[in-house]
Amino acid sequence: MKVHWNGVYPAISTQFNDDGSINFESNARILNRLIDEGIDGIIALGTVGENCSLSAEEKRQFLRHTLSVADGRIPVISGCAETTTQFAIDFVRDAQQIGVDGIMLLPGMVYRANKEETLYHYQQVARATSMPIMIYNNPVTYGVDVDIEMTRILAREPNIVAIKESTTDTRRLTELHNGFGDRFIVFCGVDDIALESLMLGATGWISGLTNVFPQESVTIWKLARAGRYEEAKEIWRWFLPLLRLDTVPHLVQCIKYAEQLAGRGSENVRAPRLPLSGAERDRVTQVYNDAIASRIDLSKYNLD
Repeated sequence: MKVHWNGVYPAISTQFNDDGSINFESNARILNRLIDEGIDGIIALGTVGENCSLSAEEKRQFLRHTLSVADGRIPVISGCAETTTQFAIDFVRDAQQIGVDGIMLLPGMVYRANKEETLYHYQQVARATSMPIMIYNNPVTYGVDVDIEMTRILAREPNIVAIKESTTDTRRLTELHNGFGDRFIVFCGVDDIALESLMLGATGWISGLTNVFPQESVTIWKLARAGRYEEAKEIWRWFLPLLRLDTVPHLVQCIKYAEQLAGRGSENVRAPRLPLSGAERDRVTQVYNDAIASRIDLSKYNLD
């Protein structure tokens, strides 16, 4: 199965009203703006989208709304983060009927599966749909590493076409290349190693901070693809303090608060998450303000 996923894919937030309900109007405004600013696709209902904080029906409503706003302009990939394999199968079948372009599949939530169980989960979900599937490999957060030998087994599933590589070990990118060539599309899934990952062959970047600074993210990707690494590094060094916000336990709150500071969205989250407070809030404010004060004029790179 061939798909054409590449470039910068923000993992979009799910916006909430003050009463905790989904703010579909805000999400539409944010998505239209991201598309206008050049992003190549999106991940809906990922970690930043607070997937596990939404009810089953809310997830499906959110996908229907997101697809209506995107209106075919970009690929819409849905996260799938369910507690059982059957729940994941049910979700993926509904998502296919709704019309998403693919699935970013996580291992089963809550229960930490062993290798055999993890393979079973991915195989059964893949076989339940004809949609393309991206493996979300994030052992740092979920305690399950889809390693090279497991990937070799999953390569037999024709619709498993991509990997979101979030081990934080850039050596894995070379191992994937050496082991599989171009069998998989490989996305970097960790914001603060994205440039290194692009230099090592990743063809896409799934990002949290792109929600706040999409044009900088897209420019870095374009420069890297063109081999203009010295210019990309200039933006990268400016961007890195912000990108670190994607790698902390409160990453959802950090990104949504930064969206609010940028006038793009709201910091509202669903409990047990709470908005940032105290020193942590002050630190994110300072990082954001420092970035705005030293923001780079992107027009000098002549990429249009």
